[in-house]
Amino acid sequence: MARPKARYEILPKTSKSKTWYVGFYIRLSREDSRGNDESESVHNQRLILTDWLNNQFDDDKYVLVDEFVDDGVSGTTDEERPDFQRLLRFIEAGKINCVVVKNLARSFRNHADQGYYLEDWFVIHQVRFVSLYQQPIDTYKDPYGATNIGVPVQGVLNESHAKDTSENVRKVFDKKREKGLHIGSFAAYGYKKNPEDKNALVIDEEAAEVVRDIFSWFLDGMSKNAIVQTLNERGVLCPSLYKRSKGMKYKNPNAGNQPLWNAKTVTQMLKNRLYVGDMVQGRYRVRSYKIHIQDAVPEEEWFIVENTHEPIIDRERFAQVQELLKRDTRMAPGKKKLYLFSGFLRCADCGKSMCRSEVKGTVYYFCRTYKEQSKAACTKHSIKHNLLEAAVLYVIQQQVHMADAYAEVMAHVDKAPLKKSQSSKLDGLIAAKGRELAKVTRYKQSLYQDWKDGNLTHKDYRQMYEDYERRMENIDTAIENLTAERAELEKSTEAENPVLTAYRKYENIDKLTRDILIELVDHIQVFENGSISVRLKHSDEIRRMEESIEANRHSGAG
Repeated sequence: MARPKARYEILPKTSKSKTWYVGFYIRLSREDSRGNDESESVHNQRLILTDWLNNQFDDDKYVLVDEFVDDGVSGTTDEERPDFQRLLRFIEAGKINCVVVKNLARSFRNHADQGYYLEDWFVIHQVRFVSLYQQPIDTYKDPYGATNIGVPVQGVLNESHAKDTSENVRKVFDKKREKGLHIGSFAAYGYKKNPEDKNALVIDEEAAEVVRDIFSWFLDGMSKNAIVQTLNERGVLCPSLYKRSKGMKYKNPNAGNQPLWNAKTVTQMLKNRLYVGDMVQGRYRVRSYKIHIQDAVPEEEWFIVENTHEPIIDRERFAQVQELLKRDTRMAPGKKKLYLFSGFLRCADCGKSMCRSEVKGTVYYFCRTYKEQSKAACTKHSIKHNLLEAAVLYVIQQQVHMADAYAEVMAHVDKAPLKKSQSSKLDGLIAAKGRELAKVTRYKQSLYQDWKDGNLTHKDYRQMYEDYERRMENIDTAIENLTAERAELEKSTEAENPVLTAYRKYENIDKLTRDILIELVDHIQVFENGSISVRLKHSDEIRRMEESIEANRHSGAG
């Protein structure tokens, strides 16, 4: 039914009659919508209120001024109920002096607000309040009815129902989050809801291409501010505008009238695991069912389920971005790209980052403490850029050569008799455990007959049965562990070590780039005498590899 047309005409008053300018207030909560509860529908509430109005046969005059509807809005907040606020403004302007609702639960967010409006606000503004069901109230015909003990009790019951409903909805949502089901109203930028499954995500290629650009630009050395500037200069719609351009009723409360890309948005995207295919939810929670302020939740309490949807960014690139975000990579004035060594250099003595300086076309690096804070606190630790670049390149080239050599040795070790011996030994242990399991199974199966034949008491039967059950579980666990160990041994034989792969793909390296530094180098220390120490990311794995090779060499020699 269409909303009735608002009417403000003033009917002539007589000494025997009063004119009531009526406002219907109707609310349908999100919970009512989810449950398809027709009894609480907007249409049904409208029929009930209209029927009441049509059956007023006293001497008073009734004019329906307007209908105020909050459709799909929680009852536990005033701020998110725009038509309730509009109703209050109509009352303050003198346009309405009678409010009619189906029941108290449709009107007030809690029993405290119910008492405030019924006993104070409506009284001060000389408003007649009529509630038809649950706890019927008509403050004109029964001025003291609103203070009847049943009214606040009903308010408490309504509030308790709202609290229970909110808690039940939260539990249902948490169960869905645990399963990796998407429950948000909108998909994150780069994705859209699967039209065949509202709890699943599929890639939105148009937005996903922008996400890929942002990650690529950042890895290529662009600062977050430079990325923001590039996106805005190209006229790329920011996430909130993009959603609205696709017909979604999306509103970002923190955005202005004409929102643009900003560094905070870019940073959040660069940190979001959703882009590698992991569902991440529960990062914020409301304080209570009445206080709808959102608070950040500690990361260890988030709901994270891996590999729930197709990734936009591969995990290797995402990991590189996370490492880069931890570095001190401040942008030089007027520059869009980071310098080659930004975020990698440290003073070997004070541990602070190095700063860059250009003198007559030659680039130097100095200890930041020495240059900007106190020359007494540290020394210069100066090094030229070209010497630094050549030294780091040489270190990486040498590591690449060593990776080639290690790969050959590891391939030889994988084919060595020791590996075959280890595999055969595991096969023998698995077979032995299998025979033991079959034996225990037969014993357990014979117990029942022994009990039936009177050879065992029921108590002995139960104890022996449970003992065999435990033994079978232990054997099953042992077989699983041995099988997994054999699979790992076979995997190490067939696949090249990922650390070696990371270095070997730069076999012909002749120039340093930020991509190479990000992938292979953790940090670079600069000493006072101009020497450097390059800390590689995979140094611990390489050390273990060397120890493994050495151990196999001694075993072979023995």
